[in-house]
This record gives sequence, C-alpha cells and structure tokens, in this order.
Amino acid sequence: MGALLEITLPVFLVISFGWAARWRNWFSDDAIDTLMRFSQNFAIPLLLFRAISTLDLGQGYDPRLLASYYTGSLAGFLAGMLGARLLFGRDWQDSVAIGFAALFANTVLLGLPIMERAFGPDALGPNYAIISIHAPFCYVLGITTMESIRNRGHGLGASLLRVARAILSNPLVQAIIAGFVVNLTGLALPQPLTHAFDLVIRAALPTALFALGGILYRYRPEGDWREVAWVIAISLMLHPLIAYTLSSQVFDLPVGMVRSATLTAAMAPGVNAYIFANMYGRARRVAATAVLAGTAASILSVTFWLTVLGA
Repeated sequence: MGALLEITLPVFLVISFGWAARWRNWFSDDAIDTLMRFSQNFAIPLLLFRAISTLDLGQGYDPRLLASYYTGSLAGFLAGMLGARLLFGRDWQDSVAIGFAALFANTVLLGLPIMERAFGPDALGPNYAIISIHAPFCYVLGITTMESIRNRGHGLGASLLRVARAILSNPLVQAIIAGFVVNLTGLALPQPLTHAFDLVIRAALPTALFALGGILYRYRPEGDWREVAWVIAISLMLHPLIAYTLSSQVFDLPVGMVRSATLTAAMAPGVNAYIFANMYGRARRVAATAVLAGTAASILSVTFWLTVLGA
C-alpha cells in the first residue's frame, strides 16, 4: 500500500497545492484560469500532438481496447441517467446531465500522470488512443440525448452541426488531428522545433494539475449527496470494472492495454461534467460536487485498481 501511495499521492498533492494556493488567495481566479488556459490550449495540445504523431497506429488503435473502454463509458452514462430518473426522481434533462457526469472521466489531467507514474512513459500509447476520441464520443452522446429529450428530435441536425463545430474548434482535438496528419504522412519535423515542443510539454501536466486544484476550490460540496455518490460509484468502480473485465477476460488484451483501459476508466469525473451541466443549466450542483468529491475519493479507488493491475 505504501508503494502505491507513492505513485498516487504526488499527483493529488500537486492538485492540493493548487487548491491551497487559491484558498489562501496566493492565486486569483483569473490567474488559475490563465494557468488552465496555458495547459489546455497550448501545453497539453502539444503533448497530444507529439504523442499521436509518433504513435504506432497499428498497435495503439486496437478495436478491442476501444470497445473495452467505451462499452464501460456507455454503461456508465446509461446507469447515471436511469439511476437519476428512476432512483432519485430527477426529471429527464437533469438525468442526462447526471449521466454525463458519470460518463466523462478525467482521462488527461488525472489519467496520464497516474498512468505514467505507475507504469512509465512508454506505457501511455493506449491511453492516447483512448483520449483521441474521448471528447467527441462523450459530447456527441450527451448532446444528442439531451437535444432529443428537449426537442423530441426536432432540430437535432442543427444541434449536431453546432457540436461538430465546437469539437473541431477545440485545441485538443485540433492537436490530435494534426498529430494524425504528421503520423500518416511521415512528415519529419525540424529537430529544434521538436525540442522546443518538448520543453513546453514538460510543464503541461504539472501546470494542469495545479490549475485543476485551484478550479476545484470553486466547487464546494453543496448537497444532492445521493446523486453525487451514485455518480462517483459509477465513475470509480463500475466503469473500470467493465473495462477490466472486457479487456482481460473477454478480449484477452496484452497487459499494457488492460492497464490503460482500466486505469483510464477509473478516473474521477472531469471538469467537462460541470461544463456540460452549466451549458444546459441542469444538475449543476450535482456535477460540480461530483467533480470535487470524486477527485478526492479517487486517491483510494485508484490505489485499489493499481493493486488489481499489479502495480
């Protein structure tokens, strides 16, 4: 257990540093937002670009890997939505937002640093394959479901067009597409440029984790604890259980892919859960509290899954 905490604790301590810095007013909300913009709009896109551009696509994009992870994602979304509706009596639009909170795992800000600390940077290839379609999958599923309920199918095409534009304007998605272009064309980048990229990349995850802590300071626990506990249970236990079972028992994937699928699935809800809820003005308190409480609880659940995975 002590060795496993040495893997997970540094990640969560960096988050806590950001939380404490905002709590003590050493950083303002604007400063925290600037750090997050740097990491999400520049440093992490460079990280994803470099990773995808050099990834062995034939090995990394195993359909069984993606099926293992995204079957669990879909099950989590349905469990979150139907549980909110049938167990807790929320209306359908609230239920979709709660389902989205159970769907959208923090695959980048938590998943990458924990996987890297546990199994090394060479183990991240399958993670990048999962991440490359994560935002499109989650947002298309969530928005399509929400718009179908809100409009009973009317205007769905226009909504999906807006979704496509929003996704394609995301710097993370743009970086992934650029990485695929370089990978598939075999384009050789100048060495000074790649060295400059690598300098920025070294700051990507620490800056993002610190900024995440400052952002989580805003999301104080505010009630709806039954729904929040439901989302956390789905995110931290159901999703990784499905991913682990499919990848190891059904598809018999190599151990590295089993680790990536399971550990990525075991991440807490990401900040996008709140962004989605706020976009529709639905279940915002549940989403915000689930992001904060789920991140805190994941230090124990991640340690459990690392034990299962033989870290």
